[in-house]
Amino acid sequence: MSSLLMTLAQTIPGEKGMAIAGAAIGMGVAVLGAGIGIGRIGGQAVEGIARQPEAAGKIQVNMLIAAALVEGVAFTAVVFSYLLAGKVL
Repeated sequence: MSSLLMTLAQTIPGEKGMAIAGAAIGMGVAVLGAGIGIGRIGGQAVEGIARQPEAAGKIQVNMLIAAALVEGVAFTAVVFSYLLAGKVL
């Protein structure tokens, strides 16, 4: 992992390469966190519906709202990382 990061940082001279590498890592962590979060939300919702089928409508609405919030935070993090990388260039 560190050799890949150093190779990426060395392809662009100076601090620009490190900034782009940092932005890439930030984007990856944001997407990874969102994937884990949405996966947990979906899994817990399915488990809740299996335990209490009569509450399926409420559970689905709450699940969709929570998933949208998680996705919004991840999208914001990706956009900020991209913008910060652009400020350096």
